[in-house]
Amino acid sequence: MTPGTTLPTASAPPTARRWWTRARGIAVAVALLLVAAVAIAVIRSDTRHGTLDPRSADPYGSRAVAELLADRGVSTRVVSTLDQARAAAAPDTTLLIAVPDLLTHRQQTLLRSATAGSGGRTVLVAAGSASVEKLAPGVTADPATSIGSTLSPDCSLLAARRAGSADTGGIRYTTTHLGADKCYPSERLATLLRIPEASGHGDTIVLGAPDILFNERLDKAGNASLALQLLGSRPHLVWYLPSLSDTSAAEPDDEKGFFELLPSGWLWGTLQLFVAAALAALWRARRLGPLVPEKLPVAIRASETVEGRSRLYRKANARDRAAAALRSATRIRLAPLAGVPVSQAHAPETLLPALSARLHGDGQALHSLLFGPPPSDDAALITLADRLDALEREVRRP
Repeated sequence: MTPGTTLPTASAPPTARRWWTRARGIAVAVALLLVAAVAIAVIRSDTRHGTLDPRSADPYGSRAVAELLADRGVSTRVVSTLDQARAAAAPDTTLLIAVPDLLTHRQQTLLRSATAGSGGRTVLVAAGSASVEKLAPGVTADPATSIGSTLSPDCSLLAARRAGSADTGGIRYTTTHLGADKCYPSERLATLLRIPEASGHGDTIVLGAPDILFNERLDKAGNASLALQLLGSRPHLVWYLPSLSDTSAAEPDDEKGFFELLPSGWLWGTLQLFVAAALAALWRARRLGPLVPEKLPVAIRASETVEGRSRLYRKANARDRAAAALRSATRIRLAPLAGVPVSQAHAPETLLPALSARLHGDGQALHSLLFGPPPSDDAALITLADRLDALEREVRRP
């Protein structure tokens, strides 16, 4: 390099077109996700709620029952917390508990204390053994469900006799209450019970299946008649949909840590997975000692190796590593030409003075070229490679 020679400067940053070419795939994917999210939100933005919800018009909702009750002057109110359900217990109110098995034992006890003696009617829909014994003492759920779904009343309960056959087939019950009405039997076990309170005011209805409340089943057999008579005996109907997020009845000491909530089987299973992973790692670890270099079975051209490595660097956007490799190789080749030992090729305080004396050039420019920062883009990397090649040719020139 002769005195006064200037080194090429880095190129300009990539254009907007090149940036769009690289990012358009991600942009299209994000746009498709946004369109899909909006479409799903529009589709699901109607009045649908959930199963046994009197606001839902879905096949398994109960909006049709609520509409028929409204025509008869019965108001329907939906509640989702235990406090609201307990406050609603009154002589002029029917309290329907949609999924009793979702309630904890403490919630069941508190709810029973509120409904017992209130003078109103309590309707338990498909209460299993986990809840029926707490909410309706003296009633037991049989483990075996009924064979058929549409059953005959076969009891003296006026509402059942008026409705006739209905889809009450589901959970079957036995009771110790002598005055209970046992209706719609399946193999001598009732699927609908009416248990009067000891005070003579109010009662509890235990219904083995929710089918008579579903929109799609309301027009079958005597389902509509039975549902209206069971839920329309009082002017107000409170529809209690227990929610898993309701913590009003939780014990203060019920809070547990994450690992306490995990069943013991999961902990043992996780331990076994770790053991299996360790054994698999030992099985796959075929090299248990230091790496041993092996000769390639075929000769590979140096240009192919360089090209393959360059493509890997470009795919990973590893311009810093590529520039470091180019500068390191150039310094190793230039050191012997400048009379510097190869062991000192990467020491700027040794290599740069020797090169400056040989080229009579600017030591600061050489430092930027051989030890400078990594290039900011691909064009700057190509420029760096050209400048390093030009520097090496200049040093080799006699």
